[in-house]
Amino acid sequence: MSRFRVLFKSTAVRLSALYILLFAICAATLVFYVTAMSERLLTGQIRDAVAQEVTQVQRAYDAGGMNLLLRTMERRARQPGANLYLIAGPSGDILAGNVASVQPGVFEEQGWTSVPFMYQRYTDSGVVRHTAIANIFVLDNGLRVLIGRDLGEPERFRVLVRQALMIALAIMGLGAIIIWFGIGRNALKRIDRMSDAGKKIMAGDLSQRLPVAGSGDEFDRLSVSLNNMLERIEKLNEGLRQVSDNIAHDLKTPLTRLRNKAADALDIEDGGVRRSALEGIISESDQLIRTFNALLMISRVEAGSVAAEMSPIELSAIVTDSAELYEPVADEAGMALTSEIESGIEIQGNRELIGQAIFNLLDNAIKYSADTEGAGSVSVKLGRCPDGVCLSVADHGPGVPPDRREDVVKRFVRLDESRSKPGTGLGLSLVEAIMELHGGTLELSDTEPGHTERPGLTVSMVFPAKAA
Repeated sequence: MSRFRVLFKSTAVRLSALYILLFAICAATLVFYVTAMSERLLTGQIRDAVAQEVTQVQRAYDAGGMNLLLRTMERRARQPGANLYLIAGPSGDILAGNVASVQPGVFEEQGWTSVPFMYQRYTDSGVVRHTAIANIFVLDNGLRVLIGRDLGEPERFRVLVRQALMIALAIMGLGAIIIWFGIGRNALKRIDRMSDAGKKIMAGDLSQRLPVAGSGDEFDRLSVSLNNMLERIEKLNEGLRQVSDNIAHDLKTPLTRLRNKAADALDIEDGGVRRSALEGIISESDQLIRTFNALLMISRVEAGSVAAEMSPIELSAIVTDSAELYEPVADEAGMALTSEIESGIEIQGNRELIGQAIFNLLDNAIKYSADTEGAGSVSVKLGRCPDGVCLSVADHGPGVPPDRREDVVKRFVRLDESRSKPGTGLGLSLVEAIMELHGGTLELSDTEPGHTERPGLTVSMVFPAKAA
């Protein structure tokens, strides 16, 4: 019973019950309407038949008087399923006919009887009453003639139609209730499964997902939306856990080194040496500030707080400006920066974030391939592709092993374990967050597949077609 109480508390079940009630009311109205219309139709046909009989009997009386009238009525009264034929005196006493008695007061009317009346046949045993309608007219000699029709057939038809409709509607109603309970129980089971999964999620197991039946109904759509939200939450929590794990290594060490340098500077008496030590401390502090700024930028992007700043931007111009800005940096590193940029490409995006992502990719490409013999150049390409718009930065450095490509986009992860090169390990993490904000993807591949010494790395930012 508790399950049924829970079932009846759901909005869907209450709406279904309301629909069934409305269906029952409409069905009952339909039954009474159909039977009433059927009865009215048959009554009209009876009136037409009786009116024709009256006309023929009146013609017989006009043509042959009482003798022909009596013979005509006697002949018609003997036919199977005959009408009611009566001749009564001025006082209403029955003189001839095929009816034993009629309801008192019937012969006081002329024309059609206002309401059906009761009568009894000669063949009836006991008190059996029948109903009929009739047309009464008066002859010139004062006699009254009644010609009518029994209403038993319309009544039986009305009862038959009503019973048939009631049985059909009862079967339909029973089927609807059975289906209703079946669907309700199925919905309740799905809700229970979703509730169980929700309890596990609230207990801390973010790997749990709400069940999806695959029917595409509102429960599935809700489950898919919530699962996407849970996946997003799990990813953010995983990122937070990684940050917490890496802060000790990537921030504690610089802070410790900074503290030691400050302590050493206190003991230095030479002004020039002390100034040099303080400059080193400032440089270390600037690097820490850049790290925290990168973390804050990633958090803002992942939280979607800059999504409202999206606007139509000319990506071709941004890539061209970025390439020109980094050409002197590449020359200083002894490398060439080449570009192949398709003009006139516009997308919906955030100019500052996309510019920052391009800077990060160019900076990484130059920094990690500058010391590689034969690295030669860094190339930037922008053009349309089957998936939308592709922006790629390719170098010819040592590259990234395929099994480490998922790691390098995580926060504070650096393949340079010795930390010999400047950087925070947050560059690709920020680029990936920016691409997720724009609905795109970040793809890593070898620039020269199969090259063992310097396969290079090509980082592609793929913007979806809807953003273009």
